[in-house]
Amino acid sequence: MGAYTALTEADIPTRDAAVIAGVSRATATRKPRRPVEDPAPAPAPANKLSEAERAHILATVNSAQFVDLPPVQIYARLLDEGTYLCSISTFYRVLDENCQVKERRRQARHPARAVPELVATGPGQVFSWDI
Repeated sequence: MGAYTALTEADIPTRDAAVIAGVSRATATRKPRRPVEDPAPAPAPANKLSEAERAHILATVNSAQFVDLPPVQIYARLLDEGTYLCSISTFYRVLDENCQVKERRRQARHPARAVPELVATGPGQVFSWDI
């Protein structure tokens, strides 16, 4: 583009300057784009929880009293006791950061049931029919 600009400043017609410089006239005469500046990072909110506060929330959620409860019920019980740690969504955010957003209740683990298998070692031992 610098060659095209130099040729046009030397009073060479734009069509000839574009052919000599090897660029199309549309590209050569287009306004150059201004470089886009990266936006400044957003400042941290003034009420952002510290790591100690997040650890306290996580310890409270994983305590024996609340280990089987969802965050909504933990929030309600803490409010009944007169304690406000954070909002419900913040409970979920802290749990998500620590990969603990899942079913919190104890789940029964049932073994897989084996399909009954009919085995005969001789004639007339197993009788079966399809219903």
